[in-house]
Amino acid sequence: MKKNTILYLLLGLAVQVAAQESPAVNIDLPADSTTCLSKSCCTAAIPNRFKSAEKAPSTTSGKQSFGSTDRKHEGMVWISGGTFSMGADNEQGRADEYPKHSVRVNGFYMDATEVTNDQFAAFVSATGYVTTAEKDVKWEDLQKQVAPGTPKPPDSLLQAASLVFVQRAGTVNLQDYSQWWEWRRGANWKHPQGEGSSLVGKGSYPVVHVSWDDAVAYCKWAGKRLPTEAEWEYAARGGFLNNVYPWGNENVDVGKPRCNYWQGSFPIQNEAKDGYAGSAPVRSFGFNGYGLYDMSGNVWEWTADLYHHDYYKEFASTSLASNPTGPATSFDPDEPWIAKRVIRGGSFLCNESYCSGYRVAARMKTSADSGMEHLGFRCVADQ
Repeated sequence: MKKNTILYLLLGLAVQVAAQESPAVNIDLPADSTTCLSKSCCTAAIPNRFKSAEKAPSTTSGKQSFGSTDRKHEGMVWISGGTFSMGADNEQGRADEYPKHSVRVNGFYMDATEVTNDQFAAFVSATGYVTTAEKDVKWEDLQKQVAPGTPKPPDSLLQAASLVFVQRAGTVNLQDYSQWWEWRRGANWKHPQGEGSSLVGKGSYPVVHVSWDDAVAYCKWAGKRLPTEAEWEYAARGGFLNNVYPWGNENVDVGKPRCNYWQGSFPIQNEAKDGYAGSAPVRSFGFNGYGLYDMSGNVWEWTADLYHHDYYKEFASTSLASNPTGPATSFDPDEPWIAKRVIRGGSFLCNESYCSGYRVAARMKTSADSGMEHLGFRCVADQ
């Protein structure tokens, strides 16, 4: 299907993922070299810049090398404020990741993991909340997010649904992402693959098919908020400067799997060398220098910021940006009629030769009412 089909119109409602971006450039990365940002970061230095899941710190209470938590911040880690260089670290960086610029953020608590199905279920049970994907699509809302003059889709395609990944066989045009996404009726956070699917045995998996609005609602209920894009990248870097990944600069395909991503030819063959063809339970892979899991891969994560393709250029003549909260307005030249939010971290569908979305500087965008099989979130909180 081409971009002018009804499916594409519905994709306009859903997330515009890495597939619509130009393929990343494969490069030979240099040997791992890191610069520590602070003395406290150095005391938490780890072999190969990445810690094994078996040695994970407690995130329930008491002191730890990454900071401290208490009951109010159960499951979170404290990240001391500091200054870092935000933006692309290598030749895979896309235009909206430049220029690299200096940013200072205040300290904050961050969830050690992505919000899980069990956690989101507790929120729904307590509040009766109904997610965006569980509601029928209103044409008057969708009409605002498509090109002027777009015809109304059939009512059957406006029923409650969400986007589910479907692996294809044979030759696939990587510029036509509708070939591997299916607008599936009944797909939502409780039924990730659509009607008949369930969350049995997946309580510790990240919740998906949640819109930005859903994520914000959960955060408010939990007394937290979504991270700014700057906070998210600062946290993902784990206390080190100019690394491509949370674990350092060693290519994602070298050595044992450090995150949940697509191994093989996307989207035709997934070798699943990391043990998962889809999303993975949180804490399945190692954590970074701040004790955070899945800052690369597994599922994309919402941030608080609006997306503007030229936003970083605002800092070209600024010596230091202090606690930036994103642009005042959103603009994506690919779809200028849709306001979008930034998503971060990549997912189990990211591949090094295709989007490399799990780089700490990689950024994508989508409308606030989007939901998808590989899109979730984590929360932050102030002191």
